[in-house]
Amino acid sequence: MKLHELKNVEGAVHRRKRVGCGEGGGHGKTSGRGGKGQTARSGGSIRPGFEGGQMPLYRKLPHRGFNQAAFRVEPVVVNVGDLAALDSGVTEINAQVLSDHGLIRKDETFLKVLGTGEISRALKVTAAKFSASAKAKIEAAGGQAIVA
Repeated sequence: MKLHELKNVEGAVHRRKRVGCGEGGGHGKTSGRGGKGQTARSGGSIRPGFEGGQMPLYRKLPHRGFNQAAFRVEPVVVNVGDLAALDSGVTEINAQVLSDHGLIRKDETFLKVLGTGEISRALKVTAAKFSASAKAKIEAAGGQAIVA
């Protein structure tokens, strides 16, 4: 079997629906768009929640309070094992160093270090947050965990 000998499974390929090509084709006249009006026109669509000019339900109901969840910034997570895997020439680690090594994206600066993995050399790690186990492992190896 060669690539040019491959054939589609029976029923995998459908013919293109030819709309607006006369009544005999089954999709003529209104071409499956119903009658006249906004939705029959090209580009005509009604936004979600629109009720034909009547006061929509989402405007009738009261909105109270404030929710911080929409504005929360999640930290970028790096494990202690990932820090140990960096080349031995690196002794000071921060978001800039991690982005240079491809562990995080360049625009991510809110960093949290977690304790998964092992570390054996002394590193000076600067991050926004540390888990208790990560801080303990870094300091046990002779390094520093600096909260910035």
